[in-house]
Order: sequence, then structure tokens, then C-alpha cells
Amino acid sequence: MLVILPPSETKSDGGRGGPLDLDTLSFSELNPIRKRIAEAIVDLAGDLDASRAALGLGATQLSEIDRNADLWLSPTRPAIERYTGVLYDALDHRGLTRAGKIKATERLAIGSALFGVVRAGDPIPAYRLSGGSRLPDMPTLASVWKPDLSDALDAVDDFVVDLRSGVYHQLGPVRGAVSATVMTEAADGSRKVVSHFNKHYKGLMARELVRTRRTVRDVNGLAAVLADAGQRVEIAAADQIVVLTD
Repeated sequence: MLVILPPSETKSDGGRGGPLDLDTLSFSELNPIRKRIAEAIVDLAGDLDASRAALGLGATQLSEIDRNADLWLSPTRPAIERYTGVLYDALDHRGLTRAGKIKATERLAIGSALFGVVRAGDPIPAYRLSGGSRLPDMPTLASVWKPDLSDALDAVDDFVVDLRSGVYHQLGPVRGAVSATVMTEAADGSRKVVSHFNKHYKGLMARELVRTRRTVRDVNGLAAVLADAGQRVEIAAADQIVVLTD
């Protein structure tokens, strides 16, 4: 099983690994695109105004441009430790057992506007680039990544659970992957899609999929793991589950 997580805007600083080496990353067939985008954001970092416009940054976020400027020089750390925020707090990688962390390395991947997708243990630096960013002299990032990212993920010989948000899903949809929608259900039975806590619940889902001893091969197995963990789950289709909250 491979669970693809969305990235986060926030990222931890520092790291103990050497500078970025694309050859150390999984899905090496994506390296030509990774290099193209990486060089573009490093060049862009030389123009503060253009960087702020392209990356959607405010006046207090100039340190994000410094991160991009140092992309090839700054230290790296495993991707699962680099990304931070609500989803990653709920996943709580640090709180997993040693066996759990090994399973996380095997089962988790993370979508990325810069790298396309990386495995949890791949060493990456801090950077700033969103799926909806528009880099100068480039088409949309979705156009840059298609179809190579989809092809790379389609070649994965595993059941895929795709928890990426819309913009990152569009960078490289995966044929046959199961996606998840988190919804609230009111007392009258009406439902609406969760927005604020969506990442939290997906982090909890990912944690259970890392910890489970079940072999998950389809949407039924996925629903069983989540139900065993106390989540309310409905199978909407062969490629879609719904997680219900109050």
C-alpha cells in the first residue's frame, strides 16, 4: 500500500543531511522536471518582487525566498520530518514506534509542487512552492508535471490511497487510486464537506494506515482499517470513501 499525502506550506528548518542531491530521491525518472523547477525557483529568488508575486508571499515572508535561494546548499532531512502543520501533527510521526516509523517509510509518500512526489524517507531541503504557483516563463505546474508524474505513480505496484488536495492531485492523478472525502453530518442527516479540519482527519487516517497490520488491497480493506480505529466510514465507490464526523 502507498498513501500519498499532501505537502504543507510550513516546513521545518535545518536538518542533518547534506545538500539536495536529486539522485537520492525516489522516482528518479522525475529528476529532469525536478531540476528544471528547482533551477527556476533559485533564479527567481534573485528578484524579491517577482518571487513574492509568483509565490504569493506577504511582506513578512521574505525568509521563504531565502530558502529557495539556498535550495542547492541548505541541509536536508527526511521529507516526513520536513513538512509540518495540521495533517502532520495528527500523523505524529515522532510518536510512532520504531516499527511504525519503518512502515511510514515504506507506506507514505508526499506530493510536492517542486519534487512531484517523494517517499517519506527521501532527504529534502526547506523550500517554498505551491501547486498553484506560476513561475515566470513556465506554463502551469500541472502542465509541467503532466503526464510524467501520473506515469510514475501509475507504475507503482501497490494499492494507492491518494489523500492529496485538489491542486496537488491535478499535478498527477493516479489511475485506480482511492481518494477520501471528510464530511460532517448534522442531526437532521444533512452533510457538508469539512474544510478546516480536513487535514486533521486525513492525518489520523494516514496514521492508522501506517500502524495497521492488515494487508490493504482495495477500498474494502481501507474502510475496515479506518472502522477498526473508530472512524465512521462509508464506501461511496470503488475509488472513493467518505469519512463522517459530527
